[in-house]
Amino acid sequence: MARRSEHTQEQIREMVLEAAENIIIEDGFKALTVRKIAMEIGYTVGSIYMVFENMDDLIMHVKGQTLDELAELMRNIKPQAKIESHIHTLAETYLDFAHQHFNRWQMIFNAHQDVPIPEWYQDKIQSVFKIVDEVFSQLMPNDSPEQVRLAARALWCGVHGVCELSLNGSLGRVGSRSAKTTVELLVNNFIQGCQQTNPQANAKPQKK
Repeated sequence: MARRSEHTQEQIREMVLEAAENIIIEDGFKALTVRKIAMEIGYTVGSIYMVFENMDDLIMHVKGQTLDELAELMRNIKPQAKIESHIHTLAETYLDFAHQHFNRWQMIFNAHQDVPIPEWYQDKIQSVFKIVDEVFSQLMPNDSPEQVRLAARALWCGVHGVCELSLNGSLGRVGSRSAKTTVELLVNNFIQGCQQTNPQANAKPQKK
């Protein structure tokens, strides 16, 4: 067992986050306990509460790391010739992330939803949506920022719903077998609706 003097508090903090994330990946977020983390890193429960206020604080930071990773993937998508293609790629990236990191993705929306959301965590959520908003602003150049924001949220609620249904095994019950095909159809129809009210957006190249 490691001694407290062997690591700084910042190092212990990183060890706790890494151990927590590994537990979630392997066993799901419901298996996450402070005692299990303490055993994994070779420190006492008290040491963990020296670097995190409580379990809610720890879980919020683990969820924050997942949001950061998702935002980075979406932000690194290369600009494409057509805005429509970029939106499709964003949706596919979100779907792929949910499937590849199911336990971590599920934790964002299901773990400790009844606790107050810190401002720093809300900023991380907004950073993900901001990526979508920026692309939608080019799809809907004649609309206000608020209308663009609402449209982006509406589409993403649909994409998220497909992810949820596909991951809990319920997608087939609503008559669809492929999450990717369903998302593609959803995005296509949504974009067509936007383009009918924004004809100038058709095949409009993105700014680089």
